[in-house]
Amino acid sequence: MQVAVAYVEPTQQIWLRIEVPEETTVEQAIIQSGLLRQFPGLDLTERAVGVFGKLVKLDAVLSAGDRVEIYRPITADPATVPRRQMEDDDDD
Repeated sequence: MQVAVAYVEPTQQIWLRIEVPEETTVEQAIIQSGLLRQFPGLDLTERAVGVFGKLVKLDAVLSAGDRVEIYRPITADPATVPRRQMEDDDDD
């Protein structure tokens, strides 16, 4: 079956379509994609992963057409971003 694996670095986006056997897990698909060789610092024990934007565990079994996503750590608290923008507007 075919699945996609997506990963974004600050300077590049990777989107790979790969063929995997039935009953393949998220972790197995990521390994098979070659992303761990391409990005040696990518540690799946420290990253959240998902399928179509929904968080899943590495042992989740994939279905044909699924898109596996490897998420980067959040560098800014999303709840404070709008507040900062409003404070910047008040300075004008």
